[in-house]
Amino acid sequence: MSKKQRLNWRPRPVAADLNAAARFLSLINTPAQIKYLVGALRRNKTVDHAAKDLLRASGLALLPRDEPQVEADLKKVRKGKSLSPVLLVVGDMTLGIPLTVADGYHRICAVCYFDEDAPVSCRLVSRG
Repeated sequence: MSKKQRLNWRPRPVAADLNAAARFLSLINTPAQIKYLVGALRRNKTVDHAAKDLLRASGLALLPRDEPQVEADLKKVRKGKSLSPVLLVVGDMTLGIPLTVADGYHRICAVCYFDEDAPVSCRLVSRG
């Protein structure tokens, strides 16, 4: 795959991704925290970070290229389709809390296979 190909990102997350983030965050947060976090993910500006840095900060492993969701996202990249921004909760290194990928782990992995230095559009929120 040519690294000169540009990644296309939606300007904001779709409702389904925010709902997926809320479901995931409900496993590790209180309802009040979820309301705050998802609201902030909805409102905050989109920023870019290198795919490899997101994996490192989260402590997550790179999923296999042939994992069905990763493969589907790579297919979208090859076709020039837009990807939804990744939804993240900032960690705290001093407390040993890694970056939390609330939604978009597969997209991060797909971008790593495309070009690990490529920018990933993200919405970030601090735990507050």
